[in-house]
Amino acid sequence: MKRIPMLLQLVLILFCVMSIPTAILTWYSGTQILHNSENAIAKSALAELDANRKLNEQALNNLTQDTVRFNLTNIFDRIRSFQKYEVLNQNYYYVSSAQTVLKELLNLIHGVEGVHSSYFLLEGADYVVSTDKGIITLDRYEPTDWIQEALIGRKGIKGVWYPRKLSSGVNVVSYVLPLSRLSTTTRGTIVVNLLESQIESHLNSPKPAKNGYLLMDSDSTIISHNNKSLLLTQGSEQPFIQEILKSGNKEGYAFHELEGEHLLYTWSRSDFYGWWNVSLYSVDDLMIQTRNLQRSIIFITAIIIMAGTLLTFFLATWLSKPVRDLVRTIQTKNNWGNYDKRNELAFLDTAFKRMQEEEESLYKLLQEREQDIRSLAVRKLLQGEVSNQVAEMFPEPFYLVAVISIDQYTRYVNKNSQEARNYHRYLLINECEALFMEKVHARCVYQGGGSFVIVINYGQEELDSKLNDIHGGLHVIRDRAMQLLGHTVTIGVSSQTENSSEVSGRIEEANEVIKFRMIEGSGSITFWKEETERSKKYIYPANSERRIINFLETGSLDSIVEELAIIRDEILGVEYISYDNIMFIYNQLVGVTIKHLRENNINTARIFAGRGNIYSIIASIDTLDELEEYLLGFFGEIIQYLTRSNSEVNYGEKIIKYLESHFCEEIVFEDMAKEIGISYSYMRRIVYESTGKSLIDYINYLRIEKAKKLLLESNQTITQIASEIGYLNVRSLNRFFLKYEGVSPSCYKNSKLATS
Repeated sequence: MKRIPMLLQLVLILFCVMSIPTAILTWYSGTQILHNSENAIAKSALAELDANRKLNEQALNNLTQDTVRFNLTNIFDRIRSFQKYEVLNQNYYYVSSAQTVLKELLNLIHGVEGVHSSYFLLEGADYVVSTDKGIITLDRYEPTDWIQEALIGRKGIKGVWYPRKLSSGVNVVSYVLPLSRLSTTTRGTIVVNLLESQIESHLNSPKPAKNGYLLMDSDSTIISHNNKSLLLTQGSEQPFIQEILKSGNKEGYAFHELEGEHLLYTWSRSDFYGWWNVSLYSVDDLMIQTRNLQRSIIFITAIIIMAGTLLTFFLATWLSKPVRDLVRTIQTKNNWGNYDKRNELAFLDTAFKRMQEEEESLYKLLQEREQDIRSLAVRKLLQGEVSNQVAEMFPEPFYLVAVISIDQYTRYVNKNSQEARNYHRYLLINECEALFMEKVHARCVYQGGGSFVIVINYGQEELDSKLNDIHGGLHVIRDRAMQLLGHTVTIGVSSQTENSSEVSGRIEEANEVIKFRMIEGSGSITFWKEETERSKKYIYPANSERRIINFLETGSLDSIVEELAIIRDEILGVEYISYDNIMFIYNQLVGVTIKHLRENNINTARIFAGRGNIYSIIASIDTLDELEEYLLGFFGEIIQYLTRSNSEVNYGEKIIKYLESHFCEEIVFEDMAKEIGISYSYMRRIVYESTGKSLIDYINYLRIEKAKKLLLESNQTITQIASEIGYLNVRSLNRFFLKYEGVSPSCYKNSKLATS
């Protein structure tokens, strides 16, 4: 490369380092400011819209709840017999009864802001009781034939909201609630007329730069709008509204251009009513301050670049001299060939890279060599081979072997990836080798299966003091392992030896000591002791076994819990008991229980489905507490199965009968389970075992079977069939029909009619 003067090179570098990033940062920050500002404004507007929607829904819900409570009274029974206006006026008592209903209607809307009027229409009557015109004949009141249209598609016993215009020209949203047959035998309808202007006051907040709002029902009919001429028209005909309806998103925002104006549309759909709330903003008006800020940033950046150009020249002059001096020094002290044709920066780059590569290579080679030799010597020592390297690593006469075992290793493996486990091993080995005091030599290797082996070497001087320090170090290792692994460990320590060839035998002692965590619990540190009672016979709680079998037959889980505690206390009460003896006791309990169940023709495969191999699980458990907890669940599942087996058939019949009677309705499964008297999860399992299908699948199966019958035996459209069998739209019917039958409803109907 051609040589460029150092001064010119530094000027160019410093200028590029300063000006280019500054320009890019300015451009990027300006773009991000605009973008983030738009999104922030959009999110704020969406939050405002959502809050206004909830305010409006709360007001509607309050009015709805008041009307429903009013519906549950028996006040209307007073005029049930008076279907003729003439009959009603024949007696003061009759008129007084009607006046009582009118008074209660007035109380219903009293204090509720924005209510225009309310009235009650007795079924078959020729008059109406209203808050605006009193008790009046139907021919003198506004038309009521719209009520039947409003109630089309009504689900259950709840009322409906229906937007309309009164004969007086006032726009209202009417709440229509037929009297509940559950609370009264009187037939009639309560109507509450809420002013559209009241809904507008909830939705049309006075936020700056707001262009308008739009409230539509599930059929996209406009319920409320700042342009009153659009009320009760189709909102989908408004610009970009169709895209919002087709998006499938319950809430969101989008930016659009309309007649040269940048607009923000925010929308939020009500879960309860299915209404669409849409607000419209002018982004240009909202972004005035942001655009002014962007222009100010660009101006300031230009000034900074101009000042920086002068600064780079002085910096380059100041920096060039020491760099040139450094190059001459390196060339003088190192014979690296002729670099005259290279500039100073290229020369320094090559020189430093070469020195760094040589240093890293040497360090890595030495480290790997040392680590390999050390690990190999320790592993040979653990296998009984004493090499020359052992004497260098372990110069002192005494040896201890400690085994660190990760508790509940299977759970640890499932929780951590292979890379994480390898990293944990590296950290723990380093911690083990660095924690002991001076003149105590420790080397740690990983022997697999979640176990680490530490060979500890120490001298004769102050032996008791060193052993205390070693024991303290093991406690520190245990605590550090908990921090590094996020898991407890148990440490087993062998007896002391003065012969390096006996180290391999001490591993067996340490591994044997690890098994004592069955009694002492996880996270313990146990030292090897010679036991004088290892030849004692096995113990087995035969009486407890018989009692547990009897308790199973009576279904007394509490008694089994007490018996398991007795067994545990008996084990802990023995001065010495082997690990194998403990495993024998609990495996025998499980085996005897399973044998008893099979002798009584009980399907154990159904009880223990999904538990895996019980004996393998018991063998993997570390402590008595965990064994007792596992067996408690084991016996609990048996008792639960035996207890509920007699009642499942009756429950299944009740559930299936209920579903087949109500599958066309909207079923709340949690309420259904409470009514039957069982839990929701239990009900789901009974349905699956009875039908081979989940609750949802069985409901859809019944609906599709009904749809197939209606397609062939009626002249209803697919839309009408979807509504009759409980689907909110045709898309849901098509999707589930295709899932269960493999074809669309229309194809199914055509194929069946063609073959008939």
